[in-house]
Amino acid sequence: MPFYLLILVALVQGITEFLPVSSSGHLILISELSSAPDQGQAIDVAVHIGTLFAVVIFFWRDVAMGLAGIPRMLTGRIDTAGSKLAFLLMIATIPAIAFGLILKLTGLSDAMRSMTVIGWTMLLFGLLLWWADQRGTIKKTEADWTTRDAIKMGLWQAVALIPGTSRSGICITAGRMLGYSRQDSAKLAMLMSIPTIVASGVLLGVEVIATADAQVARDGAVAAVMSFVAALFALSIMMRLLRSISFTPYVIYRVALGIVLLVVAYSA
Repeated sequence: MPFYLLILVALVQGITEFLPVSSSGHLILISELSSAPDQGQAIDVAVHIGTLFAVVIFFWRDVAMGLAGIPRMLTGRIDTAGSKLAFLLMIATIPAIAFGLILKLTGLSDAMRSMTVIGWTMLLFGLLLWWADQRGTIKKTEADWTTRDAIKMGLWQAVALIPGTSRSGICITAGRMLGYSRQDSAKLAMLMSIPTIVASGVLLGVEVIATADAQVARDGAVAAVMSFVAALFALSIMMRLLRSISFTPYVIYRVALGIVLLVVAYSA
């Protein structure tokens, strides 16, 4: 892969992974709107590793608490903040894993990688985010996260496997619908991304390891570092901005991009 394209993919993944604008949709568009080849699974794994480290470092206190609670959770004792967080994140991840396996086994995951699909999901789920953000009330905090809410947010997260939906965007939408603040909805969405990224990374990594060589390893290392830096920057900026602004700027971007993509797709 050309070095400029490697950097572009890493930066796009890093910047868009945690913003409600769909990282997978933007990565697909890189190849759809240019003659650039698909980045391949090895680079996909690398950039996901980079973004994983970014969210882990940003929320390191919550991650440490959740990891410390895993032993108690595994023995059925959901009686501490850490074991509760670990349990709820596990529950919220199951729908995405199940839906992901269905899409992979049926081949639908490849069939949905089109500009038309991305255009519609960008537009419709962008408007849904705006509606939920404007209509949502604040009745809960992150400490009030329950099994029922984790299941609901997990089901919405599974929908994000459709390109252009945005995993973080749909989870934030669900959080606002359930009564969480903008910041708490975003935080829960980011924490939910950790087991999801790990699961997808493991799934892709098994296939990559068998075919990896020195060049792929070097490209992957560069992509991981660049996506880590970009993701950490984008995440910190978004969480800071949510103290004073809504999700409307992201919605405007999604709607505008969705309309442009649909015009291009139906004009082709």
